[in-house]
Amino acid sequence: MTLWILALGWLALINLVTFQVWAVDKRRAIRRERRVPEATLLRLCWLGGWPAAGLSMRLFRHKSVKRDFRRKFSRIAWLHLLAMLALILLLQTLSGVVTIKI
Repeated sequence: MTLWILALGWLALINLVTFQVWAVDKRRAIRRERRVPEATLLRLCWLGGWPAAGLSMRLFRHKSVKRDFRRKFSRIAWLHLLAMLALILLLQTLSGVVTIKI
């Protein structure tokens, strides 16, 4: 149970940080100031902040036009979703909730 609490705490923290960094980057873009590198934004997505990044893209209309960036973001989000699905299936199989017959 403790591992789940830590994981949820991490996801909450990384999503709050990601949302804040995207807001700062949007503000800097409007003011034509030095921006947060795209690599940093994508790294935050890899670390689990992709839900907040997706929300920020829509809410701030930020990074939503750049096709290459959106493609990289989408790949990260899909990989995270597939990994979560695989983890859920694995845990259910190990606990005997779901049996897979081949």
